[in-house]
Amino acid sequence: MQPFELTPTAKTPRVLLDPGRGVLELSGSSIHENADRFFRPLFDQVRAYLTAPQRTTTVRIELEYFNSSSAKYLLDLLRIVDDGHTGGLTSATLEWAYRADDLDMREAGEDFRGLLDMPVRLVQRRS
Repeated sequence: MQPFELTPTAKTPRVLLDPGRGVLELSGSSIHENADRFFRPLFDQVRAYLTAPQRTTTVRIELEYFNSSSAKYLLDLLRIVDDGHTGGLTSATLEWAYRADDLDMREAGEDFRGLLDMPVRLVQRRS
């Protein structure tokens, strides 16, 4: 499987799925006008990756902001990986990065931690 990458825009995050390293990264802003159109191809890519994943998979999320429709799709994406984790396909971990002064993003990471079975590591970065 080849890496899957989406270039960021003002409203969509950068996405990198690197199957060889077992890494999925999202960074930037996620304020889609049509979140379904953006996330569906990513769901398909992650499901394809999980047919033959690495032993460990790391999901790195470093978003500056995301809107409520993105939150739903982001949770759906994380649940796809989480299902691979709980099903024993891969040992997955979510690394949720947030700026030290951004309590909303920290709380979002804590919320996702409560909704997922895979380990969630909150990573504070400098402002």
